[in-house]
Amino acid sequence: MKKLFALILALAMALSLVACGGSSNAGGAADTSAAPAATGDSSGTTLRLVNGKIEVDAQLKELAAKYKEETGVNVEIESMGGGVDIQSTIKGYYQAGNMPDIFVNGGSSDFANWDGLLVDMKDEAWVQDTDAEYVDDNGAVIGFPYTTEAIGLAYNADVLEKAGVDPTTLTSPDAIKAAFETIDSKKADLGLDAVVGYCAEASSLFWSTGDHLFGVYIDGGTARDDTTYIDMLNDGGKLDEARLTDFANFVGLLNQYSDPNLLVSGTYDQQILNFASGKYAFVTQGSWIGATMTADDADAYAAAGNFKVGMVPYAFQDGMDTIMTNSPSWWAVYDGPNADAAKAFLQWCSGEEGQDILVNKAGFISPFTSCEFIASDPFAQTIADYVAAGKTSPWHWLNKKQGIAQNYLGQVFNDYAAGKLDAAGFVSTMEQVCQAAYAN
Repeated sequence: MKKLFALILALAMALSLVACGGSSNAGGAADTSAAPAATGDSSGTTLRLVNGKIEVDAQLKELAAKYKEETGVNVEIESMGGGVDIQSTIKGYYQAGNMPDIFVNGGSSDFANWDGLLVDMKDEAWVQDTDAEYVDDNGAVIGFPYTTEAIGLAYNADVLEKAGVDPTTLTSPDAIKAAFETIDSKKADLGLDAVVGYCAEASSLFWSTGDHLFGVYIDGGTARDDTTYIDMLNDGGKLDEARLTDFANFVGLLNQYSDPNLLVSGTYDQQILNFASGKYAFVTQGSWIGATMTADDADAYAAAGNFKVGMVPYAFQDGMDTIMTNSPSWWAVYDGPNADAAKAFLQWCSGEEGQDILVNKAGFISPFTSCEFIASDPFAQTIADYVAAGKTSPWHWLNKKQGIAQNYLGQVFNDYAAGKLDAAGFVSTMEQVCQAAYAN
């Protein structure tokens, strides 16, 4: 299918070129004002970068200006957002012979659109400085990570300290259960509504359970190159029953110690606001909530003392001491005339001057182990500590069948939270729906 799509695009491209008199700039920038391709001296070259995070448009333009000041290479930032279908737009660029040199891809389905059209960056120096590069099925490095997000059991460090719970010890289900019991017994004194803010509402938060939390089953505690459980899932919806049973028991703890007013019908906004307000010791969301806590919920967070936060692993089996980290999307280099200049720009972005702007101005959490800058995001320090210690697992939930979280998995989590299933029922139902999803 990937090859077929690339072939269709190539044929459309060829027809377009014939109609235009057979331009020799196939696949490159069709704009006649574009600068020449990179040579040994790349000064004067113009690169185009399609950015999918419109909220950091100004910061990326500052990054580009700094790079031009140092190298003479002009980097044009083209930011898309607000509901724009980025992949469809770039496909249109391809058909028009107006491809950007660097563009954003959000996961395997996006990268599949460009099979055979992207540069392999495995020999670039930055690859040795991160675990978050995007690697395709053939082992080629085709995605540059510009930021990091993390999935773990987030916690209020002030509450844990007052309760006498050491988060560094929470690397087994028994330890986490004991911590939940301790905090629950002191709930009133700690000013908590519940131990955990967990929401399994199925229609709007299926992504939180069916993508992110189910992603813990797939990758929790694994090595970064381990694809065992995603490979099983994609082989007809197969699941490891013993592992899934341990996971089900852990989710049962979340059900037991969560806010009953939130558990089956709450919203994301309520969940994060309550955590930011100091009403929960833990919350089942990723590092992205830091931006909400310091923006939309800033007043509530300040009233709660702007408490320090951290993350512990979703340790549903003994010895799990990793959180799951990844880039939410990657920058890919189009295999065109400016490929070498584009690779040079990305290498610079991974270095001190590029990271200074990306971290300190754009607020990104660096995926590079050598980076000494720490973003102002509440979760930046804990993620940096896990990355530096090499205690991270990947996430492969983006690679499962599209629509399975919304159409199948989210409802199973909801039924379990509502008491319609016990742990054994959760396991058997998960097995049934995964097989059904892949059969369809």
